Amino acid sequence: MADTGTQAAPAPFTSADYADRMARAARTAADAGLAGLIVMPGPDLAWLTGYLPTATTERLTMLVLAPDREPGMLVPVLEQGDARATAGAGAYRTTGWKDGEDPYAAAAALLRPDGRYGISDSSWAMHLLGLQRALPGTAYAALSEALPMLRAVKDEPELTRLAAAGAAADAAYRDVLTVRFAGRRESEVAADLAALLLAHGHSQVDFTVVGSGPNGADPHHEAGERVIVDGDMVVLDFGGLKHGYGSDTTRTVHVGEPTAEEQRVHDIVREAQQAAFEAVRPGVACEEVDRVARAVITEAGYGEYFIHRTGHGIGVTTHEPPYLVAGERLPLVPGMCFSIEPGIYLPGRFGVRIEDIVVCTEDGGRRLNATPHGMALVE
Repeated sequence: MADTGTQAAPAPFTSADYADRMARAARTAADAGLAGLIVMPGPDLAWLTGYLPTATTERLTMLVLAPDREPGMLVPVLEQGDARATAGAGAYRTTGWKDGEDPYAAAAALLRPDGRYGISDSSWAMHLLGLQRALPGTAYAALSEALPMLRAVKDEPELTRLAAAGAAADAAYRDVLTVRFAGRRESEVAADLAALLLAHGHSQVDFTVVGSGPNGADPHHEAGERVIVDGDMVVLDFGGLKHGYGSDTTRTVHVGEPTAEEQRVHDIVREAQQAAFEAVRPGVACEEVDRVARAVITEAGYGEYFIHRTGHGIGVTTHEPPYLVAGERLPLVPGMCFSIEPGIYLPGRFGVRIEDIVVCTEDGGRRLNATPHGMALVE
């Protein structure tokens, strides 16, 4: 078993990298008509500053970005040392508040009393309400709506990390094909996948979907105690984080020889996945990639059984904008990274899904997963 986790880790992001991200975010906020951004603990804060509190508590922590002032981080005093020790700390000023003090009064000093701010989707309601009480003249918009492109376009260091995560997930898939499926519980195969992701360098496993037989018709099936038997179609969807960036891939395998119908459904999904991949190019609307995949499956007579969007963005989280779904007119831009994962789900019978992570390039798309799309046969 080749261990891709032994490859040299990429150089860490520097304070200058984070300073550039914060400056770009502030400019983008101004261009969107916002007074600035309020970023609470979560993926946006980690991406912008490198700071991710070890434990999310009720104590207010927030980064404020505005085009006309230095970035400021408000943190509880007991966590101020951690906030100052992170890689991006040189690019922002920290202000501490103590238990017993009003954190929203401290926050108010960092904000315009009449400003409209973009705020993290992951913000606690109690913090947003506290800010509104302290500054009733302010208004707020969710970052995913106000700035959907904030993390959507990846630079080369980010794409390098995403490619490494994809290669590690591919290695885990190749290894899991050598284990026995028949006679074992879904949860046992899921444990194999999780162990393989870690063995190939992942620091975090986010999900290991193992949907056998009728369970494969549930796209987000939680691997359970069902025993896999000969003749089962098995959906394998798994991923996590490596070097801080996500992997997510799906392949559908079969225990023993498939029936003609099972092979046909798999072939249709494979054709839809390929057609959607070929539709990727700069300027194409996200919804167009979804439409192309859906058209193949609909024309084959299975349209009602394709029950989810075609894809989602990936980066410091395994699900983030952009979303390849009807109604999303956001155009693809070089550097965007997202899944393409059409599927067909026949209730009570079986399901098929094929998923790759794809990068939009200057002239098309590039897959970050390289394992075969054909139906692998397992024992």
